[in-house]
Amino acid sequence: MPDKYSVLLPTYEEEQNLPLIVWLLVNEFEKTGHDFEIIIIDDNSPDRTGEMAQQLQKIYGEKRIILRPRKGKLGLGTAYVHGMQHASGNFVIIMDADLSHHPKFIPDFIALQKKHNYDIVTGTRYRGSGGVYGWDFTRKLISSGANYLTRLLLPVHCSDLTGSFRLYRKEALEKLMSVCVSKGYVFQMEMIVRAHQQNMTIGEIPITFVDRVYGESKLGGSEVVGFAKGVLQLLCQV
Repeated sequence: MPDKYSVLLPTYEEEQNLPLIVWLLVNEFEKTGHDFEIIIIDDNSPDRTGEMAQQLQKIYGEKRIILRPRKGKLGLGTAYVHGMQHASGNFVIIMDADLSHHPKFIPDFIALQKKHNYDIVTGTRYRGSGGVYGWDFTRKLISSGANYLTRLLLPVHCSDLTGSFRLYRKEALEKLMSVCVSKGYVFQMEMIVRAHQQNMTIGEIPITFVDRVYGESKLGGSEVVGFAKGVLQLLCQV
């Protein structure tokens, strides 16, 4: 049976970005011939993101665009859980909807997974040709510093623990989500930590992360504090 890839796109105020990322995804998958679906999980955005998602479904069809909205902003981790419950693919791709993650890297993710039969393939900004564009020095320092300190404190061997561009074998993702407790941005880090605990295999693909063109970053002071608390909680558990 051929592989199918379910792309999870959590959204909140992404009216301008959503049609562009969906077009890029459809174009990439049609070029490679891989079967796919795009699951949009909108958290009741106050702009027209929900309406835009409905228009995209009319354009590309209900087979390709699956709408699974929620009643409010309930956190990134729970958005993935919600989306995965409706995924029909045997592989799941998670990525940002704000154009920070370019779909052109997806064929590399798929090829590496097939070559080594990995449970997870994650994009990395901090190895090989990977990089970050559009961030100021302070934000780059915070991100790279957080990754470095987390790798020192926790038993993991992954260069980009906070990245959110990943390909999961669906059964591996289901298993990880059943044990992860984080709800915010620390969710990505906990997933990799739990994967190492359960001896899952992980591959890395260098990616270029580009800061959003439209809209504002959802990462605020409360998320940074939550991330720090999450690292300390995981340190006590592993």
